[in-house]
This record gives sequence, structure tokens and C-alpha cells, in this order.
Amino acid sequence: MQKSFKTQTLHALEIAIAFTPWIISTLVLYWLEHGEIWTTETAHRGKITVGILAVGMGLSFLVHSHFIKRDQN
Repeated sequence: MQKSFKTQTLHALEIAIAFTPWIISTLVLYWLEHGEIWTTETAHRGKITVGILAVGMGLSFLVHSHFIKRDQN
């Protein structure tokens, strides 16, 4: 049985919201590089990059988990 258009739209919106923190963290990294805020000589650049991406991905996971848990109840 097909899902209704409203249900499909809501699900797509939830996925977009769940991906938002990860996309923002990627944009922050782009902004830091493009704006020449940091260069290859910046101390601990790799660690900071991993930290920014981990926070973005972790928040995306938590938001998605919240939506899944809410749907199960």
C-alpha cells in the first residue's frame, strides 16, 4: 500500500532536518578553508576537522534517533 503524499513529505522533511547538523559542519569547514581562516600550517588542523565533523555527524545521529523513537511510540 502506498503512503500518502503528506506522510512521504513529512518523512522527507525529517530526513532533511536530520542531515542539517552534518551539512552545517561541512559548510563550516568550507568557510574556514575558503576564507583562508586556517591554512595547512594551522596547528592541530586535522584534529579540529575530525572534531567538527564528529559533532555534526553525532548531532545528525541524535536528531534522526529522536525521529525514529518518536515514530515507534
